[in-house]
Amino acid sequence: MTLTRFVTKNAFRNKRRSTLTVLSIAVSLLLLTFMMTIWHAFALNDGSAESAQRLVVRHRVSLTFTLPGFYREKIRAIPGVLAVVPVSWFGGIYKDAKPENFFARFGTDPDEFFKVFRDMQLPDDQIKAWQRDRQGIIVDDTLATKYGWKLGDRIVIVGDIYPVTLELNVRGIFHSNPDNKSAYFNAKYVEEAVPFFKGQAGTFSILAATPGDVSKVASAIDDMFRNSPQPTKAESEKAFGLEFVAMLGNVKAFILIICSAVVFTTLLVSANTIAMSIRERTREVAVLKTLGFTKRGVLGLFVSEAVALALAGGVLGASLGGVLIFGFGHLMQLTFFPLRMTPEIWGIAILTSGVVGLLSSALPSYTASQINIVNGLRHIG
Repeated sequence: MTLTRFVTKNAFRNKRRSTLTVLSIAVSLLLLTFMMTIWHAFALNDGSAESAQRLVVRHRVSLTFTLPGFYREKIRAIPGVLAVVPVSWFGGIYKDAKPENFFARFGTDPDEFFKVFRDMQLPDDQIKAWQRDRQGIIVDDTLATKYGWKLGDRIVIVGDIYPVTLELNVRGIFHSNPDNKSAYFNAKYVEEAVPFFKGQAGTFSILAATPGDVSKVASAIDDMFRNSPQPTKAESEKAFGLEFVAMLGNVKAFILIICSAVVFTTLLVSANTIAMSIRERTREVAVLKTLGFTKRGVLGLFVSEAVALALAGGVLGASLGGVLIFGFGHLMQLTFFPLRMTPEIWGIAILTSGVVGLLSSALPSYTASQINIVNGLRHIG
């Protein structure tokens, strides 16, 4: 029998206890993986290269206030600005108010939309079809797959913020990386139906000449409208998205606390299991030493068993976490922060489980390696 097989058989010799331990570690690692993915989406995901050149301009007081449409031409004249397009949140209800039927819907200008959002891929013929149809809409390919939409299909969105029902024709299905999970239609449709929205825009999206121009353009825009009745707040696209996270409070501290609690709990579960296993095998340790196993050999065997159990739980937990993240990401259409488990997160989760197994077994295994042969053979338990 090889040492690897010996370690594996001993790690799972008490099948009920070992299975419960693996499941406990798996649940903890599932939660850890999920929280790390959320943190990665919120704070570490830089998006596409093009998004680093984009800014979002909104009303300084609140997103609930609109900006005058003529701001667009003033912004366009600022050095470093390549293109400006209005992007207004519509809201509305598609089919019903269930979460699975929610996705972001924006009114914009089809003629210049792709000058700002150059990282979205849409065939030229579909772009032209969208621009020609006042009731046209383009949708993300993920949404099209989810709802079975095809070119020419009709989408009806009942307004809740704006008192108008949009009857839209699918003129384009675009692809973006990461998934945008949004739909865009001609804002003129709403302007013509809702008098108070005419000549207004919820936000403006801007493409700067270079990433280095973003901060300079943002400062210039805010200075230009500082003393106007509708002051602005210009910021990078990523910063704009993080404002929604800030509404929830100190998310970073919250996630850190949860992750710390998860790791500590996993450590306790693993340590308890290893300690119980070693106490039951005191005479076995004495026999191993009689057969020629050194203190280092005994230490290595017990540590290996603990790490094997922890890794089994880690792999199971990380796998279940990936499934959960995939399902959650498709259920909740997150535009600014698409949830996606990366290989790095997977690796960190597995490494964490291994380290937990190592730390939890260190003291019990060391104690076992010091057992005297005579005292070990006399042990009854």
